[in-house]
Amino acid sequence: MELKIEKILVPIDFSDYSKNSLKYAVSFAQQFRAELFLIYVVEPVIYPPDFSMGQIAIPTVDLEMDKRAVEELDKLAKKEIPSEVKVNTIVKTGKPFIEIIETALDEKIDLIIISTHGHTGMEHILFGSTAEKVVRKAPCPVLTLREPAKGFNYKEELGKE
Repeated sequence: MELKIEKILVPIDFSDYSKNSLKYAVSFAQQFRAELFLIYVVEPVIYPPDFSMGQIAIPTVDLEMDKRAVEELDKLAKKEIPSEVKVNTIVKTGKPFIEIIETALDEKIDLIIISTHGHTGMEHILFGSTAEKVVRKAPCPVLTLREPAKGFNYKEELGKE
């Protein structure tokens, strides 16, 4: 069976983690001659409910964020992705893991390359992990990239054995 990777989805949140996963994805795309899909998900701005109306999202704020996100994503793509790699930028509004999974289905993505932020312990319990949810529910293979923990030099640690 020949491994065919034609479409790679890279979730971007503009953190250094996701920018590093993009660099990794670019080399995959070059090697497999694959098309890149960058997705940024704007979480809706929800204001606390008043007693009469329930929670409401304020669409004008979301529209402004969408517009800025499109500009930033396009700028990042131009800066980081060589011209021979075909790239598509996607901005959606919603829960990040849901939008990532739906995009993977809609675009028939072959591989998702996503960074994990390396949350552990209480931080992980409180914030959960978009990457973890994507891994569990994705319709295709997911490659997760984790930065080495700050202050941990693995070469030094391996030398102690």
